[in-house]
Amino acid sequence: MKACGLSDLFLPDRRTFDRRLKTIATDIKERISMMGNLFVLQELVKPYILAVDSTLLKANKGHVWHASSMKEGIIPRSGIDTDARWGFSQTRGWIFGYKLHMVSSTDSTVVPLAADVTTANIPDNQVYPELMTSSSCLSPEIIRKTHFMVADPGYDDQSLYDSSLNMGFQLVCPVRRYRKTPEERLKLVDFYESSLGQVVYSKRGISIEPLIEHIKSVFRIDPVPVRGYDRVRGIVLLAVLLYQILVYYNCKVQKDGPRRTIKYLIGC
Repeated sequence: MKACGLSDLFLPDRRTFDRRLKTIATDIKERISMMGNLFVLQELVKPYILAVDSTLLKANKGHVWHASSMKEGIIPRSGIDTDARWGFSQTRGWIFGYKLHMVSSTDSTVVPLAADVTTANIPDNQVYPELMTSSSCLSPEIIRKTHFMVADPGYDDQSLYDSSLNMGFQLVCPVRRYRKTPEERLKLVDFYESSLGQVVYSKRGISIEPLIEHIKSVFRIDPVPVRGYDRVRGIVLLAVLLYQILVYYNCKVQKDGPRRTIKYLIGC
């Protein structure tokens, strides 16, 4: 406790920590962005190809609020997180809870560069613009050095392709060719099907997907350990920031892979 600047005699009440957790999320989000920029400035990662993705997180203790009861405003039992919402995953089906959105590097050191949390019902394509342009997300320095952003079909949106090009990089999603595919989408198809497009897109499966699962496993945030959007956002973003700090530590002092001793460092 003394190392944290706290006295054994005057330890803050649990409710004090709880109140702070509700308001700290935006501050943590900004620090995640700062750490991401630090990785790039010190050339610990190369942002030539980045990846963006999201993952659904179950609500606290797995308690759900069924849509029919939600519509009528009926809370069937205590312990239900009334801030959580339903979201659909192609691999996991319907999940009641929240969603972690993340941008990561894809080279030998895979680390989060920006992140945010929403309720599970928010589509990925709605969060993408803020992850790219918000001052508390990807920094201009990272954007300037980025050439490609790889993503799953949830980001297949013409407005996102256009905004990405305006920022100086290309958004790469799996795009299929159909009989009446518009000309502007044919260009996307041609690149995705090209040898370069396949090499670029292959980075996604070996970077952000295992990274997200690793963070969820190490910090045990699925299901989330708290209730309420502000608390969930704070605790999940704190896990992302702590992961960045541990990877940074490993990059500076470890000879082995930067992710290898993460669990050891936090006592898992």
